[in-house]
Amino acid sequence: MLRLSLRTRRSLFPYLLLGPGLLWLIVFYLIPILSQGYVSLQTGNIEQGYTFNWAFHVYSDALSEYGAQFARSFGYAAVATVLCLIISFPLAYYIAFKSRHKNILLLLIVLPFFTNYLVRTIAWQTILADDGWVVHFLQNVGLLSHDGRLLATRTAVIAGITYNFLPFMALPLYVSLEKIDRRLIEAATDLYASRATAFRKVTLPLALPGIFAGSLLTFIPAVGDFINAQFLGTSRQYMIGNVIQSKFLVIADYPTAAALSFVLMFVILAAVLLYARALGTRNLQDAAI
Repeated sequence: MLRLSLRTRRSLFPYLLLGPGLLWLIVFYLIPILSQGYVSLQTGNIEQGYTFNWAFHVYSDALSEYGAQFARSFGYAAVATVLCLIISFPLAYYIAFKSRHKNILLLLIVLPFFTNYLVRTIAWQTILADDGWVVHFLQNVGLLSHDGRLLATRTAVIAGITYNFLPFMALPLYVSLEKIDRRLIEAATDLYASRATAFRKVTLPLALPGIFAGSLLTFIPAVGDFINAQFLGTSRQYMIGNVIQSKFLVIADYPTAAALSFVLMFVILAAVLLYARALGTRNLQDAAI
């Protein structure tokens, strides 16, 4: 009996370790998801109240009415993710392979996190202001017309998203590149591969886990972002996050806001699955090994 009891306790021990995490997910994720799912199927308004009547038409109405904002959100997030990758990969490569001051450079990457997200975004209003040095410089070199501007444009919104989410791309890339065995690159060059070929055949495939993780960590929050569009753009650059924020906090149209949130979540999930399939799960596993 004592041996059976000890064996039972050992078999239950892993579930006990999972208990706090599962409880956290149930309280702060599953219950809110179910609550918002219930709200999304209601009709009514805040004055007369809301009635649950399985109003699935709220989803189709929300998607058809705000399709432009959905497309704009995914477009801005995709461009910002690509820009983050283009900027972060050389930076992470230099830190991982060339730099002697890795800790200092990594600190500089995460240093913006010591400042509030909202404060960082508002600071970009000053940087991209019509009378700022950036606009004057671009006008002087001919990249911007004399009456052109950056603030309140699509360029400003994408620049703000890229800046704010750049560390989410750079850090996974650095971790992935740092784990690469340098002897593999040396072996490729010893077998008469050029540096470009060694990079394409060895370094880049082994960095795929970092590219995949960084892309997800950048793209997913960027799609739902509304701060950059609100402070660096106008209503013509508003993303779906701005619509959801307005529906929840200003208009108090809770069913539409909840339905838009679910549609956004499902579309992001589908996009992530397609991206993982395109990149190749097996390639990611092989690269990680």
